[in-house]
Amino acid sequence: MADMLGDAVTWLSGIRTANMTQSVTYSRGVNSVVLYATLGQTNYEMATESGMTVAAVATDFLVTAAHLILGGVATMPAIGDTILLADGREFEVLDLGGTGHYRIGDPFGVTLRIHAKQTDE
Repeated sequence: MADMLGDAVTWLSGIRTANMTQSVTYSRGVNSVVLYATLGQTNYEMATESGMTVAAVATDFLVTAAHLILGGVATMPAIGDTILLADGREFEVLDLGGTGHYRIGDPFGVTLRIHAKQTDE
């Protein structure tokens, strides 16, 4: 029997990619790939050196995991990777206060939610 839930997640990812994305360039060192990403955000808190808690917002990029191929090798996001939007804005993949720099977006690993901060402000 077919995996109906897995098929549905793949189908929904295709619909998201076809209708709710923009082209971005994902880079690590000299390797880069053009991906289609849906922009989102994640609110999080960080502790400063003085012990205060600061609220912050990360820009998230939802991408199809299978499309993240750098230098011919399927890979996962890494802290310090960069994402360039067509309008010239640049983002850097970052760790959200110890909770990670990406997360799997569904139970089947079809979509990645990559956390980043804008670096060209």
